Amino acid sequence: MNILITGATKGIGKAIALNMAAEGHNLAICARDPHELEKFKTELHKAHPHIKVFIKAIDCAIKNEVLAFADEALLHLKKIDALINSVGVFKPSFILDEDESNLDLHMKTNVYAPYYLYKKLAPLMKERGFGYIFNICSVASIETIANAGSYCVTKAAMLSLNNIMRAEMMEHDVKVTAILPGSTLTNSWQGTSISKDEFIQPEDVAHTISQIIKMSKGANVDQVVIKPIHGQV
Repeated sequence: MNILITGATKGIGKAIALNMAAEGHNLAICARDPHELEKFKTELHKAHPHIKVFIKAIDCAIKNEVLAFADEALLHLKKIDALINSVGVFKPSFILDEDESNLDLHMKTNVYAPYYLYKKLAPLMKERGFGYIFNICSVASIETIANAGSYCVTKAAMLSLNNIMRAEMMEHDVKVTAILPGSTLTNSWQGTSISKDEFIQPEDVAHTISQIIKMSKGANVDQVVIKPIHGQV
């Protein structure tokens, strides 16, 4: 399959890209840093020389860049079978303390980018009667974190967007799944003294997606919540 993944050079997005490449899928991946993308592309090709990897450095908070990425990915790969909305931004703050631009950044990255990619790619999946859409939401989509106000608001909106996608696509045999990870050991926890066993690993999310893709034609996993065994860190 041809799989488009946003935010693919770090954390959950990178783990998903590595897993999908290992299973022989072609990739269209984006991130902000062009050097990290080139390095990752080289790594992927070295390990899996037979897959195609299209890369583009973009800021997912900028609509025109998101749409250009989708257009160029279609040009290079001809079709996209799976859309994985992994990109996300998290700037902790109480709403009363933050600058209003904080909400704007969270909305553009966490909600608008998946919205624009859905509008661009889902009609093509609908036409073919085949496709997968995975939205990497968060437990913050369903639980309140006081010092992460804008993040919670936008992750809740992303889950709602996911559910609308599911309702619109189900009759067209396009599968839509929301993944809600809890505390995940990514770069944002770099330097922590907390044991890695108290976290979800990015690979846990990647393996979950892989297993969902392998399920029977008639099965759709609507929502998956993955939490650390001892609760949120």
